[in-house]
Amino acid sequence: MGPDAGADFPRAVLLSAARGVLEATREMLLSHSPANITDTELEIEAIQERVLEEAGRIMKPSLRKVINATGVVLHTNLGRAPLSPAAIEAIKEVSEGYSNLEHRLETGERGSRQEHLEPLLCRLTGAGAAMVVNNNAAAVLLALSALAKEREVIVSRGQLVEIGDSFRLPDIMKQSGAVLVEVGTTNRTSLADYGKAIGEETALIMRIHQSNFRIIGYTEDVSLKELVGLGRQYSIPVVEDLGSGSLVKLDAKGLSGEHTVGESIMEGADLVTFSGDKLLGGPQAGIIVGSQEYIEPLRKHPLARALRVDKMTVGALEATLLEYLDPEAVWKKVPVLRMLTEPTESVKRRAARLKRIIDRARPADLEYLVTEDISRAGGGSLPTTEIPTYCLSLSHKRLSAAALEEMLRKSEVSVLGRLKEDRLLLDMRTVTDTEVSLLADIILNVA
Repeated sequence: MGPDAGADFPRAVLLSAARGVLEATREMLLSHSPANITDTELEIEAIQERVLEEAGRIMKPSLRKVINATGVVLHTNLGRAPLSPAAIEAIKEVSEGYSNLEHRLETGERGSRQEHLEPLLCRLTGAGAAMVVNNNAAAVLLALSALAKEREVIVSRGQLVEIGDSFRLPDIMKQSGAVLVEVGTTNRTSLADYGKAIGEETALIMRIHQSNFRIIGYTEDVSLKELVGLGRQYSIPVVEDLGSGSLVKLDAKGLSGEHTVGESIMEGADLVTFSGDKLLGGPQAGIIVGSQEYIEPLRKHPLARALRVDKMTVGALEATLLEYLDPEAVWKKVPVLRMLTEPTESVKRRAARLKRIIDRARPADLEYLVTEDISRAGGGSLPTTEIPTYCLSLSHKRLSAAALEEMLRKSEVSVLGRLKEDRLLLDMRTVTDTEVSLLADIILNVA
């Protein structure tokens, strides 16, 4: 091993790694019989090698790129929405130096970070006011805390959702200090149920998006328009938690079932909350739009500062919202919309391209073919929608599908697919054109 070995690592890291390796070596000597320890393990070169390996492990980032071949577009565990090039450039622009995050350049006065986003959100949704916090759970918490503390909020039992990571709406309600009033049953709630629950302590009527499930069969639900009419009758604001929060109509692209934010505002919702990193396709954020009358108390609430977004989120979200000003181009510029609506034949061509690259190497033990399957939106969006797709279906003569999946997952650039009938499927709807060659190299290295 040369004299420059370890030069790429900070001295403090090498020192920590050396201490750890030497301690492990001592423990090995004390816990094993000498006959079980080879001279090679105790040679200085072997110990140096282990020190360098440990230093490399310490310095290796835990958060790193993966290739998403699961077919789940908004994969929560993989960071949900990939950002557009414009959003990435905006993060870089505002992070390299300083920015006018809370400074009005025209007057020299202090401003608000919300001023960069509110005009765009109002233009795109038709709302009178808007603000942004760090995620949609925070948006709901802030709205309840500011408008309904120690007062009642009426919610249908069929909408008391639990989503990922044990997030339960009743828990958020309790944390805010609001009093939950459940009406109706799991599968049937009528307008009369809401009406009977209204009393002197009623602060809000709340309608909640059924994030990652649907109730079908013998059901009854109350539309937002009906709830707004009831709310107006008793001067009670209506809040809709849309969850995914699409700004564009997906029906025209063959994806139905999502009410747009603009439609909710048009139908009279006083406040609408939704996520920035789901169907919107931007960074993680909780977006609140609605009337000035109800947004203003949220701005002034102490939680607003605790839940505020940073300059990188502001930059990325502003850039993403600007893409929506061109309703034709947005379908290609925002990655989530592009993946969800890409024609199946285009996905098939990408799968065929991957297969051709692998064909040239002729791996003897690997069997692979292009097959049809189904992708999902994920992230609690479009839960019943099946999106046709094409996959590269893999099997190995000497490895199980589970073993093959593990090897790809643990490769230098991790590849995540899905197992189906003892084959590993790599869904090409969520693999970009620029990732195909890299994906082929990783598959061939494993094979």
